[in-house]
Amino acid sequence: MKVSINGKEYLVEAAGNPSLLEVLRDQLNLTGTKYGCGEGACGACKVLINDTPLPACITPLTSVVGKKIVTIEGLERQGELHPVQKVFLDEDVFQCGFCASGMIISAVALLERKPEAGVQELISGLNGNICRCCTYPAIIDALSKLSQKKAEQ
Repeated sequence: MKVSINGKEYLVEAAGNPSLLEVLRDQLNLTGTKYGCGEGACGACKVLINDTPLPACITPLTSVVGKKIVTIEGLERQGELHPVQKVFLDEDVFQCGFCASGMIISAVALLERKPEAGVQELISGLNGNICRCCTYPAIIDALSKLSQKKAEQ
């Protein structure tokens, strides 16, 4: 089965219709996407599928054929981190970092749709992403700075 991930075409085995997460981690060694709950509820495994953040753990591989998939590894461009990745690093928002890839993927999708999102929009937009270390205030503050910067441009 052929799938498009991070701008590259991959031919992958689909015996038993594995989840997208299984293929990313086990076949393609794209391990930035994390396994969290296995039920699509925690957000650790979110990837962009046609620009929409969705949980890879409950997404069957067969459902993504012909769609554009972007993982955390696919956000950088020409050696430059995505602005969301940069602001999260600059503001040191994470403790353990387990939620980081899913949180970043969701924030990227949100800010693509609404670059000047306010605090309430950021909170709503990240709903479904669980941070076990509870660094939500730091995450929202960092994204608010990024939103504000966009508004000033």
